[in-house]
Amino acid sequence: MAAKIKKGDTVIVLTGKDKGKKGQVTNVNPTEGKVIVSGINMVKRHTKPTQENPDGGIRTFEAAIAVSNVSAIDPSSSKSTRVGFKTLKDGKKVRVALKSGEVLDV
Repeated sequence: MAAKIKKGDTVIVLTGKDKGKKGQVTNVNPTEGKVIVSGINMVKRHTKPTQENPDGGIRTFEAAIAVSNVSAIDPSSSKSTRVGFKTLKDGKKVRVALKSGEVLDV
């Protein structure tokens, strides 16, 4: 099945503590159904000093979020939209925003 959310897409968070925030997808894990969005779902981990990180301390990073909890942004209206697929006349399959019909793939 083709991916509806890809790396580089601008998405909006639908549920959770970051509901309503927008960000860009930096990483996609299709086997787990998770995405990492820049600046969204920031978590802190307390780490012990190790050989590769001699300082230890508190590390802040973006945690993965379920792909079902994000939605693509429609380029024409800046609102969330569902993603569909369309075959162009030259036979190329592209992703389209179902709200406006605009092509999402560049």
